[in-house]
Amino acid sequence: MIKRRVDNPFTSRMSRAETIAALVYLPIHVLLLPWLMTRLLGDSFSSAEINFICYAVGVLYMLVCAGRFLRRDFDPLCDNLLYILLEVIICYGLMLGFNLLLSGLLSLAEGLISNFSAVEFTSANPNNNAVIDMTTQGFGMVEAMAVFLAPIVEELMFRAGLFGLLRRYNRTWAYIISILAFAFYHVWGYALNDPISWLYLLQYIPVTYLLCRCYERSNSIWGSIMLHMLINFISLRALTLLQEML
Repeated sequence: MIKRRVDNPFTSRMSRAETIAALVYLPIHVLLLPWLMTRLLGDSFSSAEINFICYAVGVLYMLVCAGRFLRRDFDPLCDNLLYILLEVIICYGLMLGFNLLLSGLLSLAEGLISNFSAVEFTSANPNNNAVIDMTTQGFGMVEAMAVFLAPIVEELMFRAGLFGLLRRYNRTWAYIISILAFAFYHVWGYALNDPISWLYLLQYIPVTYLLCRCYERSNSIWGSIMLHMLINFISLRALTLLQEML
């Protein structure tokens, strides 16, 4: 029997120490660790290998600092597996619909910008292009990073850590701030050099909203982790297939 966990109180919360550990690691993961790994390994390792190492370090850190939280949240996953799987599928379907609409809007923006401005803008996300470039350095390694490592690290930081903390005080602001933070995380590196790249923030609003929704309705961080894994797996396969066709 499928039970609707959304009807029950939201109980998937990190302890205070786990929340602090997740949030403290966020700037380390975004800024310090990539810079340090590039300085130490940049001459000998490819960008794919450096990114893989950063996420592997992140997973180890999270297992040490939030392993008990992952174990606690595994029980509601087992108790409500069918409902959570259904929620993951529904959220993925909604994401496809939102992305289709957004692609049309960004394509329209691309045409308007090219017609009325000298600024160059393409609706192709630079983050996707970077992933494609890394697949040429080792597809299996990039797939392992994107499908298994990244969802665990990012969901514990942005959903369990940031969203989970803010939701205790204000649910609406929890959604807004976590959506903006996750979108900023994926775009800021490109937007610093090209301000028009801030438009790519729009592409991350639907997926981040749905990851938060999936976490909330599943009442288990494993729900959003599975959705994140599914999104990255299909997206990576689609990107590489498209690249081969071109």
